[in-house]
Amino acid sequence: MKHDIKPPKSILRKVGKAVADFDMIREGDRILLGVSGGKDSLSLLQILNHLQSYAPVKFELGVITVDPEVEGFNPAPLKDYYDALGVPWFYEEQPIMDEARQNMDGNSFCAYCARMKRGIMYSTCRREGYNVLALAQHLDDLAESLMMSLFHGGQLRTMKAHYLNDAGDIRIIRPLVYCRETQTGSFAVEATLPIIPDSCPACFTVPTQRAYMKQLLAREERQTKHLFANMLHAMKPLMDETPP
Repeated sequence: MKHDIKPPKSILRKVGKAVADFDMIREGDRILLGVSGGKDSLSLLQILNHLQSYAPVKFELGVITVDPEVEGFNPAPLKDYYDALGVPWFYEEQPIMDEARQNMDGNSFCAYCARMKRGIMYSTCRREGYNVLALAQHLDDLAESLMMSLFHGGQLRTMKAHYLNDAGDIRIIRPLVYCRETQTGSFAVEATLPIIPDSCPACFTVPTQRAYMKQLLAREERQTKHLFANMLHAMKPLMDETPP
C-alpha cells in the first residue's frame, strides 16, 4: 500500500478553496482529525497530510479514532497505517452502543453515538493541546442535512464549514464541504486506502432519514445536472460562521 500518494488536483483545488473561503487553517494551528476509517475521513487524512508540505501556513496534524466497540466493526488496524504515515494518533475506546441502550431517551442511536464521539474528540483535543478539530463531511452530507432540516425541522439549516464549539475553546472545520462523495470515494479506491467496513447494526436495521434524502437527491441530480452546485450556492450563507 502506498502511503505518500498525492490527492488529485480536482480535490486539492476544492479543499484549498474551502480552506481559503472560510479561513479554516491558521498559522500555528494544531489540528486533530477525526478518522472513522471510512473513505471520507481517510481521504481527508491524505489531503491534510499532503497540504502540510506546501501550505503557506504551518500547522500540525494529529488523528483520533473513536472505537465504539460495536461487534463487527474494528478500526484497530488503522494504528499501523497512522504509524506508516508518521502522524501522531490517539485511539479511544468506549462501549457507546451498550451505553446507548441504557441512557438513550427519545433519540436515535446515530445521534447519540455522534454526540458521544464528539465529546470524546473534544476531550482529546483539550488533553493533548489541539485547538482545531477537523471533520470529513462533504457537500453531499451538507445537502442531505439541509433537506432533513427543511422536511423534518421546518428550518433552513445545514452543517457549518467552520465554527467555534459551545465552550469557545475549539474550532471545528470541514475542509471537504466543496467536494462530492463520488470524489472521495474514487480517490479512496484508487489510492487503496485501508477502509474499515462500517458494520454497525444500528445503521442498517431501519432505513434512516439521511439515506432517504441521499436517494432523493440522486434521483433529482439525474434530471438536474447542476443540482449540487445550485444547492451549494444557496447553502453558502448558512455554512459561514467563521470565528474571529
